[in-house]
Amino acid sequence: MASTIVPLEEILAIDIGATNIKFCRVDSNGELLETVRRKPTPYPCSPDRLVELLSDRIDHGELTKVGVGFPGEFNDGHVVRPGNLSRPGGVTTDVDPTLEALWIGFPLQDALCEVTNCDVRVVNDASLAALGCVLGDGVEVVLTLGTGLGLALSVDGTVRKVRDVGAEVFRDGLTFDQLLGERSRASDETAWYACLHDTIQKFGGEFGATTVHLAGGNARRVEPDQFPDLPYRIVINGNQAPLRGAAKLFYG
Repeated sequence: MASTIVPLEEILAIDIGATNIKFCRVDSNGELLETVRRKPTPYPCSPDRLVELLSDRIDHGELTKVGVGFPGEFNDGHVVRPGNLSRPGGVTTDVDPTLEALWIGFPLQDALCEVTNCDVRVVNDASLAALGCVLGDGVEVVLTLGTGLGLALSVDGTVRKVRDVGAEVFRDGLTFDQLLGERSRASDETAWYACLHDTIQKFGGEFGATTVHLAGGNARRVEPDQFPDLPYRIVINGNQAPLRGAAKLFYG
């Protein structure tokens, strides 16, 4: 009797960044099924504006399972801190307290489920990247390098909750987002590499890492052997890790 081949289910993966929002269909193994589509992140970005944009894309995607990475601190379906989305003109502008207050506590996951009638699952974007790249062996730190810096932690394959570090001051009164974001890299790449070295050393040491993963758009600018003095295995994953990770929100 011939065996029946069960087709892999499709998931819509969404990675919300401070500059762009990426969309891609992936299968239940996390393999990308199409070219990644991008749409500029709208500013000012209120919760209602983001829900409207995402729900429109979800409706057009015609898939019932949706995995979303949020670029700020997120817990139990709710926004804790919105990161750069609280800046009315993007990362070059100051935080707007009124806009930030709209975000804090906002039930983004439930709002998207209700509007789209889909199974939408939302996590922090660095945590989603971790789901898409960790090896499941020992303590793995994931650093996402893009418009700013994201941090995730996995222990023996289980992603653990950690703080959102982008707005933390690292040195000279500047935050990790400012020092390791794309604007900093474009301005002084040598200083950016030096700061990245020290950031890997800091968080690798803080969490007792065996492996440090670099993900996000600027990870492609780094070679694993660039930091030979650091006692960690360094793995380059690129900016598709969050999209691949969306499948594990459903098929972990």
